[in-house]
Amino acid sequence: MIILAATPIGNLGDASRRLVEALEAATVIAAEDTRTTQRLLAGLGVANRPRLIAMHDHNEKERAVELVALARHEDVLVLSDAGMPTVSDPGYGLVAAAAAAGVAVTVIPGPSAVVAALAVSGLPTDRFAFEGFLPRKPGERRGVLRSLAAERRTMVFFESPARVAASLADMAGAFGADRRVAVCRELTKLYEEVVRGTAAELADWAAAGVRGEIVVVVEGAPAAQITFPDAVTQVLELVRAGTRLKDAAGEVAAHTGHSSRELYQAALAVKG
Repeated sequence: MIILAATPIGNLGDASRRLVEALEAATVIAAEDTRTTQRLLAGLGVANRPRLIAMHDHNEKERAVELVALARHEDVLVLSDAGMPTVSDPGYGLVAAAAAAGVAVTVIPGPSAVVAALAVSGLPTDRFAFEGFLPRKPGERRGVLRSLAAERRTMVFFESPARVAASLADMAGAFGADRRVAVCRELTKLYEEVVRGTAAELADWAAAGVRGEIVVVVEGAPAAQITFPDAVTQVLELVRAGTRLKDAAGEVAAHTGHSSRELYQAALAVKG
């Protein structure tokens, strides 16, 4: 089978017993970076020297065929450099190929920068959206952020230290200067730091330079203050544009907080 294994995001003490046992027993490891995997084996005191196959963003499609074939006869352990494979790391294509071929896939859970940052951010954790890395180009980045301006869930982003100041400034522009943000730096490592404030405040803070692995957690948008009659009007406009009444009521309910059933009934009454 294919075994996806989460690895420490900084502190080797976070390696689970299951991970160590899997490393000790592995005959084949598909690794994002084989050098990183060799350091992990050494750091955990694992004497086993399995066959290491490099699988990264540039060769995953080709490697998936080989690894799925191997997994029909022996376990293939899949590692990214840190955290869970497939989460902003290679692995998704392999899992999809394995599922299509009927090859079993299992997981050894463990450290996750996404969940760790969300937990310590001080922002709502009941609903959240992971957005990964923002585009490098400023225009594309601002476009993505504008499209997320009405997102009600807490948002989690990965960002490079070289771009975090620019991204925070763009967030202040797209979401509003007062939107609450937490920048989580070097999680689980010696110089771990969590800085909380508004988007504008953290953009100013980051302008002096930020180092390390960065996760940015952003408060979701406040509920739109739209009256019920205006919400019904929105439903009717969607219906006139070709959306089914039920779907239109659900869509408007999602961003206004009004009852989908009540919007449906009110719009139906207006339509006659």
